[in-house]
Amino acid sequence: MKKHIFIGIMALVAVVELAVLVVFAVGDTDNRQDTVAVNEAVKSVEAHWDAMESYRDKTGLDYVAIDGDGIVLFKTRQGLSESINEAALHRDTILDIEAGGRAAGKIIIYNEGSLILQKQKNAAAICLAVLILVQWGICIGYNVCLNRMVIKPFHKLKGFAERVAGGNFDVPLEMDKQNLFGAFTESFDMMRSELKKARIAEAEANAGKKELVAKLSHDIKTPVASIKAASEVGAAVAGDEKIKENYRQIICKADQINILITNLFTSTLEELKQLSVKPSDMESGQLKVLLANSDYLGRAVLPDIPDCLLYVDQLRLQQVFDNVFANSYKYADTNIDVMISISENCLAVSIEDYGGGVSMEELPFIKEKYRRGSNAKDMEGAGLGLYISDYFMNGMQGGLKVENGEGGLKVTVMILCTREKSGGFGQTRGLNP
Repeated sequence: MKKHIFIGIMALVAVVELAVLVVFAVGDTDNRQDTVAVNEAVKSVEAHWDAMESYRDKTGLDYVAIDGDGIVLFKTRQGLSESINEAALHRDTILDIEAGGRAAGKIIIYNEGSLILQKQKNAAAICLAVLILVQWGICIGYNVCLNRMVIKPFHKLKGFAERVAGGNFDVPLEMDKQNLFGAFTESFDMMRSELKKARIAEAEANAGKKELVAKLSHDIKTPVASIKAASEVGAAVAGDEKIKENYRQIICKADQINILITNLFTSTLEELKQLSVKPSDMESGQLKVLLANSDYLGRAVLPDIPDCLLYVDQLRLQQVFDNVFANSYKYADTNIDVMISISENCLAVSIEDYGGGVSMEELPFIKEKYRRGSNAKDMEGAGLGLYISDYFMNGMQGGLKVENGEGGLKVTVMILCTREKSGGFGQTRGLNP
């Protein structure tokens, strides 16, 4: 509901409420008796005063006829005032009845003004109550609409920004382009797509560097090994001690070159240490939110989670689940089973797809950096997801286990439980998965 429509409707309801109040305040509440009908009733009673037991009213008014002693001689219906005092309290009309030229009794004509006024009050109160309910309904509807179109998209946008800041570019930002954040959302997702392309290009460049280093290492080590072998032979056959010492120097330098080449090869793994992991206690109930955020295609049924405190970095754990689900979406494209179990001080979250898994030869190396299974060819990716996830879980004193399940690849995220809410676990931290 747009803002100007909401304001217009609320203004219209307020005008109707004011109109009802004005009508009630200035409306005609003068409900005086019909003089002609009253005179007709008086004359009719006077004419039949001596035979009131057989008298029948034809005026349509409600009244009571009493004699001079206050005895009721006639009344049109039950519930009317039957005494002067009662009639005075009710503000009924009291007139004298003359018979034979003298006052023979009284006629008390029922005053309907208070009843009519009460009906008007009831009608106005009901009308105002209905209008107030309409206002409440409009406000509630507007609040629901505001929550759906502004607040929820904003929270999604906030979570998306946190993921992008954490380096996760695989989960798209899916929102209705008709809401207030529509164009902004589309721009954000375009940014994510471009950042993902840049990250893939960077990963490919890093992989290319690694291949280049490996090639250079091989190409350099081969002649260095030949130089070292020839020097060892020369040192063995040389008769002069000075020549032998020269050969030994060549052998020593060859060993140094080998060490430098090895260090150059392994230095490409050091940049991962720049990703900090700062775990703290988290309620286990929050785990379901993280899993639901990662399963943005809704392919898994999330089980109940035991109540306990987990020792995690929430952002990094979200990235771990994001990587696992993204791999399943990309390489298996099937439904996903999620199983949760707890034992001692470990909460295990097992995520299994039905994509057939990977070969037993590749399985031991699947968590290595830049390592991808044979089923990943012709698909974009850098081979870093499980490697980074394993690094994060180790930083949280947990673990990551990858194996072939019954239907496909099974990844088990092992999270440290600091204690159950009932106090069943101790404070010991550290797992050996």
